[in-house]
Amino acid sequence: MDQQHILEQARLAVQKKMGDDSSGHDWWHTYRVAETAKTIAAEEHADVFLCELTALLHDMADEKLNDDPEQASRDLYAWMLNTGVELTAVDHVMDIISTMSFKGGNRPPVRTLEGKIVQDADRLDAIGAMGIARVFAYSGWKGRPIHDPRMSPREQLTPEQYRNGNDTAINHFYEKLLKLKDLMNTTTGRNMAAERHKFMELYLDQFYAEWEGQR
Repeated sequence: MDQQHILEQARLAVQKKMGDDSSGHDWWHTYRVAETAKTIAAEEHADVFLCELTALLHDMADEKLNDDPEQASRDLYAWMLNTGVELTAVDHVMDIISTMSFKGGNRPPVRTLEGKIVQDADRLDAIGAMGIARVFAYSGWKGRPIHDPRMSPREQLTPEQYRNGNDTAINHFYEKLLKLKDLMNTTTGRNMAAERHKFMELYLDQFYAEWEGQR
């Protein structure tokens, strides 16, 4: 198995499929998640190749981005086999990407160190300065408002409510982004999340002050 060839083919496949995405799940999101996964994997002594490959492919069958997620999963499985990924690695990648999504926070934990690392890397790109940029990009893509003080954040969301309910960009901070710091799996992920979490809290303080014309 030529790992570098496989990774390059994965990069090309993601760029082809996700290059024009405007929801915050574009190629550059994938790039950042892959680079972060490599950083965490090195610190946590995990399989760096498997972490990078999974990070590169983690959105290829995502239900938010595919009309037929099950078919997208089958296509991804076949693509990995055809590209030369060993069967055990294919199964590991598919297991991780099928369990790592937030979906309202009501999800079983991922089962392997590599899965925990890729999940941490993906969640880190949803918080901090980058997470703020992405939440507004995604909100514009979904057609939801920036903020409505009359709408309170929702609690204990089902996956369907999380995806399809009425909310705002600011409410999404409370429904997901501010929860992620405490959901990190690895020591490295937790350390990286702490600073990004503080930045979001500072941003929200500034946002509310400006909303009321106080600054």
